Amino acid sequence: MYHTWMRYFTPSPVHHRLGLVCLGVGLQHGTLPAVGPRTLDHHVAVIVGAGRGWFAAPDGRRRPVTAPALLWLIPGVPHHYGADPATGWDESFVDFTGPAAATYTELGYIEPDRPLVPLADTARPRAAVGTIARAARRGNPLLEVETAAAVHELLVALRRARAADGTGQDPVLAALARDAFLPLSVAEHAARHGMTPAELRAAVRRGAGCSPKDYLLGIRLGRAKELLAATDLPVAAVARRVGYDDPAYFSRLFTRRVGTAPVRFRDRQTHTVPGGWSTQIPAPDNPPLVTGPGH
Repeated sequence: MYHTWMRYFTPSPVHHRLGLVCLGVGLQHGTLPAVGPRTLDHHVAVIVGAGRGWFAAPDGRRRPVTAPALLWLIPGVPHHYGADPATGWDESFVDFTGPAAATYTELGYIEPDRPLVPLADTARPRAAVGTIARAARRGNPLLEVETAAAVHELLVALRRARAADGTGQDPVLAALARDAFLPLSVAEHAARHGMTPAELRAAVRRGAGCSPKDYLLGIRLGRAKELLAATDLPVAAVARRVGYDDPAYFSRLFTRRVGTAPVRFRDRQTHTVPGGWSTQIPAPDNPPLVTGPGH
């Protein structure tokens, strides 16, 4: 005995230019029939929230699946899986495609070489699936855009839910972020953590989906933008604050990566921040209120 609900969509070519589009969504539970062997031309994320079953790799070898877990079905790769006929499982799935899938794969959010991924929990991914399911109501004029946005949300939620990452921050990334403004090379950062440069590159690629250099640069430029927008520090002082002794090099790097020079970036920002500048992240349920004159 099993229960199933699903909807499938056919987004227009214009919607495909959003980067990702949702092709289908489903919620199922019970002793579901096995799927495959088959091969698809698009991605599917299958989230197993409860129960157990099995997943067969392309070589035919079966691996046990114990919830919570994620199954990645990759375009062009044969797959075969099913719930345990004695216990069944609770499953939700999202079919999607689009050019942004390649970028998410490059960043490590989609893992073709790791089709079975243990999850710490499924609350956030299931919430994203719920958003798609609610958007799938008949006659919704915003269907394609709402579901496309939710696919992006789902990929982020699945990345956060990986069991290996736990609930805390990756210790290597946390250490790099702490030392990001020190004038250190990647090799020197690696040595501080007792790693070779290759080991550091692999760890950062796993945790952040980019190289250590890009990870550090993102932190440095983010802080530089904050200082340019919220202070009157000279550009040279901003450069030193974020780890660059050569302000000319900093300006060239900032211009190349941000698309505008530091001085022009500052000129485009609002110099007066109502209520003052804060580094504290606001609570979503109690956001700061900005009121104009006379309020």
